[in-house]
Amino acid sequence: MLQNIREGIQGPWAIGIVALIVVSFVFTGVGGYISSNNSAAVAVVNGEEIPAGELDLAYQNERGRLESQFGEAINSLFASESYVTQFRSDILDRLISDELLSQKAKELGLRVSDEQVKQAILELPEFQVAGVFNNDRYNNAIARAGYTPSDFAEYMRDQMTRQQLVRAVNGSNFSVSYQVQQALALQQQTRSAQSVEIDIAKYKDSVELSEEEINDYYNANLANFDTQEQVKLAYVTLAVSDLESKVDVNAEEIEEYYNTNIAAYSSDEIRRISHIMVELGDDEDASLAKAQALLVQLNAGEDFATVAQSSSEDIATAEEGGDLGEISRDDFTGAFGDAAFALSSVGQISDVVKSEEGFHIIKLTEFTPQVVTGFAQVRDSIEAEIRTSKATDEFFALQQEMARLAFEEPDSLEAVADVTGRPIIETAFFQRNQLPAGVNYPAVEDAAFSLELIEDQVNSDLLELGNNLVMVTRVAEHKPQRTRALDEVITQIETALKEEKAQEQALIYAQTIQTALFDQADTSTLLAEQSLEWVTNESLSRRASELPLDMVEEIFTLSPVQGQDTGVVTMSNGNVGVVKLLSVQDAVVDPSVDTSDIEQRLASSKAQQSYENFIAALRANAEVEIITQ
Repeated sequence: MLQNIREGIQGPWAIGIVALIVVSFVFTGVGGYISSNNSAAVAVVNGEEIPAGELDLAYQNERGRLESQFGEAINSLFASESYVTQFRSDILDRLISDELLSQKAKELGLRVSDEQVKQAILELPEFQVAGVFNNDRYNNAIARAGYTPSDFAEYMRDQMTRQQLVRAVNGSNFSVSYQVQQALALQQQTRSAQSVEIDIAKYKDSVELSEEEINDYYNANLANFDTQEQVKLAYVTLAVSDLESKVDVNAEEIEEYYNTNIAAYSSDEIRRISHIMVELGDDEDASLAKAQALLVQLNAGEDFATVAQSSSEDIATAEEGGDLGEISRDDFTGAFGDAAFALSSVGQISDVVKSEEGFHIIKLTEFTPQVVTGFAQVRDSIEAEIRTSKATDEFFALQQEMARLAFEEPDSLEAVADVTGRPIIETAFFQRNQLPAGVNYPAVEDAAFSLELIEDQVNSDLLELGNNLVMVTRVAEHKPQRTRALDEVITQIETALKEEKAQEQALIYAQTIQTALFDQADTSTLLAEQSLEWVTNESLSRRASELPLDMVEEIFTLSPVQGQDTGVVTMSNGNVGVVKLLSVQDAVVDPSVDTSDIEQRLASSKAQQSYENFIAALRANAEVEIITQ
């Protein structure tokens, strides 16, 4: 097993797991996870404390992850106190499991070397730019998460060490071919069944509720009747785009800008040359004569590249036919540069030119002249650029005024609105995590629910919401969290209680039908009491849409054995169903069918089960104390 464990940290699989950990926790702000100031313990695992701060941050990060994945839809769940309690309990269970894994890994002597930690960090795509590790990005990311490099390295080491142990446990799972075939056969199996759906609406009218029942339900579910704290905001925003239409740009400015930045509207000249060089040597006259003789050959029609290969004394370019590549005016100075840029047509050859290195003959091999985009073609874009630049200057100047006026006149936004020319906008009431689109920024949420704005009823500071957007806001109205009175929710309670009691009556009726089926009695008279009859469906698959999903799932849990072939199911719509299995049609599995997907699912299922069993075994032998807060 230890060998499997040692191998567990190797390879992209393990790095991928660690990457997921980092993405899920580090970049959602879990930096304090290992250094929280809130040290009160929420659990003790074999003598090791789990601080309350660790639980709080893990809770916040997991909630943040769900909100980013599912949006506002998830917020309704977190409005329920019972859901939040269960959610925190699940998070604490995970932290206890992590601690148990860490302790077991330490007991087994597992470790991750500094080099392995370093390599894992280098391979995380979150720290890479264009596929290459970027140290600035790394430092910025971990700093935002509240880590020092050494803290983050230890965090990674802890995660990777635990992952060794997890992979060793999961790595022992495998599937043999008959299991795969069996799973495939079960997956493709079909069933025929009878069903009847009992609508609870038939019972609601007969339900009578007492005042005591209503009061008991209200008192037992007080948390469900809590309202969330809500605010209504008034705000003034200012963006660069708000000012662009208000600034003046004249024709002279546009033309001056064009002339000043003409290079930006000009394409580069492309010039490629080749040369033949004769070194100066001890006898300069002889070198000049040799160069002139080569020029005569070229003028007589000999190929320039061939002559360069055989006669040029520039060994770096001779084999390439004297090619010097594309050049710019800054590449060559003096007589050589002058001669090279005096050539104006492809194929043109210069006279012999002297430089410090020797005598040269230059040929222009490629040439694309500079092209200047005309003023008329770029006039509109220049005007837009000048307009944005002026608006940006005005934007920054007005920011200072907004901040000053918001502070000096804290009881109103009128002065801020006047100086910017922007309207005061009011939102509807909203609660945390459900901000309307116009104010849906973390900085606004922090300000909106701050004691300063709520209790002191003052303007906020200038809030910078982006590079080109700022806001000043104030709380126009505030609704504190409270428990709604009974008379506010009595209709809701009556509806819930009537549905609950109606469902109970429907269940009693369904169980009466099921009893008759157990006794193999005729159910037609019983069904006729409610004007119901059996509906028969042949060859239902596990994903059948002919029946509600609750019924289909129940049908596939039944056995064709008498007494085990019927079921009663409470359905998601509140109704009650009775199902009777008629027959099972086994699938004929084609041995040539690709089973890789099902093999993967089986392996994943077994790995998950192995992990859960392993954690359960660790916990059974551990001393775990949950401390009620």
